[in-house]
Amino acid sequence: MARGALRIYLGAAPGVGKTVAVLGEAHRRAERGQDVVVGLVETHGRPRTAAALAGLEVLPRAEVTYRGVALPELDVAGVLARRPEVVVVDELAHTNAPGSRHAKRWQDVEALLAAGITVLTTVNVQHLESLTDVVEQITGVEQQETVPDEVVRRADQVELVDMSPEALRRRMAHGNVYPAERVDAAMGNYFRVGNLTALRELALLWLADRVDEGLRRYRSDHAIDSVWEARERVVVALTGGPEGETLVRRAARVARRTGNGALLAVHVLSPDGLAGASPAALRDQRALVESLGGSYHQVVGDDVAGTLLDFARGADATQLVLGTSRRSRPARALRGGIGGEVVARAGEIDVHLVTHSSAGPRGWRLPPLTGALTARRRRLGVALALAGVPVATLVCLAADAALSLASVLLVFLLLVVAVALVGGLLPAVLAAVVGGLAENWFFTQPTGRLTVGRVDDVVALGGYLVVAVAVATVVDRSARRATAAARSAAETAMLASLSRSVLAGDRELPSLLEQVREAFGLRSVAMVERTADGRRTVGSCGDPAGEADEVPITDTLSLRLCGRALAAGERRVLVAVAEQAAVALQQGRLSAQAAEADRLAAGNSMRTALLAAVSHDLRTPLAGIKAASSALRSPELALTDEDRDELVATVDESADRLTGLVDNLLDMSRLQSGALSPVVTPADLAAVTAAALSWLEEPQRARVAVHAPDDLPPVLADPGLLERVVANLADNATRHAATGPVDLRAGAAAGRVELRVVDRGPGVRPADRERVFAPFQRLGDAPAGQGVGLGLAVARGLTEAMGGTLTAEDTPGGGLTMVVSLPAVAVPAPAPAAR
Repeated sequence: MARGALRIYLGAAPGVGKTVAVLGEAHRRAERGQDVVVGLVETHGRPRTAAALAGLEVLPRAEVTYRGVALPELDVAGVLARRPEVVVVDELAHTNAPGSRHAKRWQDVEALLAAGITVLTTVNVQHLESLTDVVEQITGVEQQETVPDEVVRRADQVELVDMSPEALRRRMAHGNVYPAERVDAAMGNYFRVGNLTALRELALLWLADRVDEGLRRYRSDHAIDSVWEARERVVVALTGGPEGETLVRRAARVARRTGNGALLAVHVLSPDGLAGASPAALRDQRALVESLGGSYHQVVGDDVAGTLLDFARGADATQLVLGTSRRSRPARALRGGIGGEVVARAGEIDVHLVTHSSAGPRGWRLPPLTGALTARRRRLGVALALAGVPVATLVCLAADAALSLASVLLVFLLLVVAVALVGGLLPAVLAAVVGGLAENWFFTQPTGRLTVGRVDDVVALGGYLVVAVAVATVVDRSARRATAAARSAAETAMLASLSRSVLAGDRELPSLLEQVREAFGLRSVAMVERTADGRRTVGSCGDPAGEADEVPITDTLSLRLCGRALAAGERRVLVAVAEQAAVALQQGRLSAQAAEADRLAAGNSMRTALLAAVSHDLRTPLAGIKAASSALRSPELALTDEDRDELVATVDESADRLTGLVDNLLDMSRLQSGALSPVVTPADLAAVTAAALSWLEEPQRARVAVHAPDDLPPVLADPGLLERVVANLADNATRHAATGPVDLRAGAAAGRVELRVVDRGPGVRPADRERVFAPFQRLGDAPAGQGVGLGLAVARGLTEAMGGTLTAEDTPGGGLTMVVSLPAVAVPAPAPAAR
C-alpha cells in the first residue's frame, strides 16, 4: 500500500490563519472530486474558522475518559474505518489525553499516512522541537507541546502561512483571534511586536533551510553538478596564515551584500602548504567565522584546488574567496599557485582573489623539488626532455671549438639528471635515450650518422640510462615518502584539532561525527554502542541509506559508515578519530554525572539551610503557643474571659503559622527529593482560587479581589497543589504590600491559562527577580518569625511539577506581579452535523 501524502501549513504564531488555509485546501480538493473529511479541527470559537468548516464532512471525535473527565480527541480508528482519500487533522503538536491510542497527535497522523490516507495538518514554529529553547528565550514561555523536526521535514509539502506582526495584532484587536476580555493580556505578553517579528523570522529561516535540503536532494537525484544560484553561499578558504582574518571579514561582507547569504569557511589539510597551519591561528579564525554567523569546516585532500572546488560545489556555493599567494613572484612563475588553479577550474563559481599585507615577494627561494609526482610534473618532465635535448645540442654545436667530447657528455648527463628530478623515471629514460642518440649523431666521430661500434659509445649510452634510473628512483621514493609524510601531517593536524575540541569540551558528539563525515567524504556516520539490552545508536549524522560498513573502536563502541569504501590507511586514521569521538561521548556522560553530583550537593545545602530554619523560625510560633498555654494553665493568674479569648486566639494563630511553615518545609523536601507526584486533571481555576483564599486570615482576604471571565477554560493541574500555589502567592502578596488591594486576574491565551497575582507594594529589583524564588530567601521584606522564605520557592516548584511556569513581572505603576501559566483544556465547539 502506498503511503499517504502529508501537507503541513506552518505558521509563526496562533491566529495567522493556518486552519482557515487548510480548510480552504480541503474545499478545493472536495470540489475536484476527492473524498475529503475533517478528522479534527479546533475552531477556538472563531467565527471565520467555523464558517470555513461549513460544507465539509466532519467525523465524530473519540472521547477519552481520564480521571472521570471525558476529553475529546481524534478518532483514529474511525478515520481508518471511513478510509477517505484526504483527512484534515488540526494542531499536529497536540498532546493526546492519557489513555489515547498514541501519546502525540503526530503519531496519529503517522498511522493515517501508513494506511495510505493523505493528511492536511497545521503546526506553529514554536512547536518544532529544535526551536523550543530559542522560542522560550524570545517569549519567556516554555513550550510543553512539541513535534520532532524530522516529522515536519518528511512532509511532502510545507506551506508557510505568513502574516506581518502588525496585521496579526490588528486581527486580534478586532476580536478575530481571542475574545475581547483576553486581547489585552495576549497583546501585552506573548503577542508583542518583537516576539512576533522574531517568531516570523524563525519560521522563514526554518522553511528556507528545508527548501535548501529539497534543492540539494533534487540536484543529487538528477545528477546535476552545476551550481544553481538560488541563494548566495560564500566559501572562504583559510590556510591558518596571517591573512585569515582579512579573508573572513571580506567574505562576510560579500555574503551580507546579498541580504541572506550564507558564509562557510573551509580549511584543507594537505601537503601543498596548507597542512602546516598554526593551530592557534585557525582557532581564532574559526571563532571569528562563528561570531559572524558562519560555519567552519575541515577537509583532507592532496589536491587543494580540487578539494576546495569539490567542497564549494557540494555546498552549492556561488562565490569562493581566496587570498593571493604569499610566495615570491619567481616561485609563482616556476609553479602556479592554488589561486590560479582554482580560477582555471572554477567553472560557474565566482572566485575572489583578495590581496593582503602578507602577499608579495619575500626574497628569492628555489621551489622544493620533492613531492608527489603528479601527472603535471610528469608532463613537464617529458616536455623538458624533448625541448632540452635540442637546446643542449645547439649550445654544444655553437661552442664546438671550446668543448671537448667529455664536456659534451657532461652537459647531456646534467640534462638527464634535471629531467629525472622534475619528471621521474619515464621522462629521464626518454632524455637519456634521445640525448645519447643526439650526442652520437652530432659529436661522436664520424659525425652525421649513428655509430655504436666503439666501447665508448656503449658506455656513454649505458651511463645515461644508469644515471637516469638511479636518480629517478631516488626521486620517486622521496616523492612517495613526502606524500605519506604530508598525509600524516594532515591527519595529525586533524587529530590534534579534534583532541583540543574534546579536551576543551566545546564539541559535542554529533559535531565530531559530522567532521568525520566531511573529512572522509562519507554519506553518513553513526556511532553504535553494544549493551546488555542490544545495540543502540548514540550519535549520527547524514543520510544512512544504503549499505553500511562497521568499524570497531572499543569492545562496546563501533562506527557505522555509509558511502565510499575506505583504504586501509584511511581506516587506521578513522579509528584514531573515532576514539576521540568516544572520548567526547564519555565526556558528555561524565558531565551528566557531574550535574547530578551538583544536584545532590544542592540538596545537601538545602538540608543544611532547613536545619537552620527549623532551629530559628519554627521556635517563634512554638514560643507563642508555650507562653499562651502556660498562662491559661497558671492558677496564680486571674484571667478575665477577654484575656482567655485573646490567649486562645494567640494559640490558634501560632498553631496556624506553625502548620503553614511545616507544610512548606514538607513540600520543599518532597520537591527536592522528587517524591512529589501531581495528579493532573482538568480543574476549575475560579473554584480553586476561592478555596485558596479561605487559607488567608480575614484582614488579608478582605484586601484580595478576584477577576475571572465566565468562559475561562479549565486548566490541567492538580487541584490540591494549585490551591497551595494560589494561597502562597496571595499570602505573599498581602504581606509584601502592607496596604492596598491585591488583584487576582485570570485569562486565557494561546492554549494556556494565566493567573496574575498583582500587588502594589514596593516591588522587587530586576536583579532580584529570580532570587525571590530561591528557598530561604526573604530579601529583607519580612521580620524573623514570619516565615522561612519558602512560600515562593514552594509555589514555583509545585507549578513546574504540574507542567506550568511561575514568573515575576513589574506591576505598572509600581509593585510586583506573579504570573502562573498552566496548559488549558481544549473545550471543543459543537461540531456541525455531517452531511
